[in-house]
Amino acid sequence: MSAELVGDDAGPTIREGLNLRVDLSKRSSSSLIGYKAKRFAGVVDVDAVGVHRISQFWDLIYFDPDGRLILDPTDFYILASKESVSVPPAYVAEMAPFDPLIGEYRVHYAGFFDPGFGYAEGKAPGAKAVLEVRSLDIPFILEDGQIVGRLVYDKLTETPDTLYGGGIGSHYQAQGLKLSKHFKQD
Repeated sequence: MSAELVGDDAGPTIREGLNLRVDLSKRSSSSLIGYKAKRFAGVVDVDAVGVHRISQFWDLIYFDPDGRLILDPTDFYILASKESVSVPPAYVAEMAPFDPLIGEYRVHYAGFFDPGFGYAEGKAPGAKAVLEVRSLDIPFILEDGQIVGRLVYDKLTETPDTLYGGGIGSHYQAQGLKLSKHFKQD
C-alpha cells in the first residue's frame, strides 16, 4: 500500500497511511542502529527523568554489513524509521501494522503521534519515528528499508492551543534513534 494525498475543502488527508521503513543502515557518525532490552534488568522508575544508565537496561545493536537484524521472539527492540515524519497541528497520527500477513511482529506499541510532532518554529523538518519492535513466536528477519508499519493520520475537530514540541519541553522533538527520557548516557 502507498499513501495517497488527497486535497478537499477540509484540507489534505492521507489515505491508507504513510508507509514507514526500518533504518538498519550505518549512520554518519555512529554504527549504532538500535537497542535490545535486557532480560530481568530491574524496574524503571517512570517518575525519575535522566537517571537510569542505558547499559543497565539495554544492549546496543550495531550496524551489520548485510543490512539485516534477526528479531528473537523473546526480546524487545528499539529501532528507528528511515523516514522523518511530521504531524500537522490540526492532525494526530497513529502507527498501524503494515500488513499482518508478512509476518508476526509488531512495531507500534507506543504508536501515537501528537499534533505538532516533527514541527519546529512553524516548519515541518520532521523527526524519526521510534519503533518499539517485538517478533511473535518465531525469529523474524528485518532488512534495511523494509516497510514495517503505517502512520495513519486523523483530522482533529479543533487545532489545539498547545502543540507538541520544544516549547513545552517535549523529549522526542527532532529525534533520531532515541530511548525514553528516563535514560542517560553511561
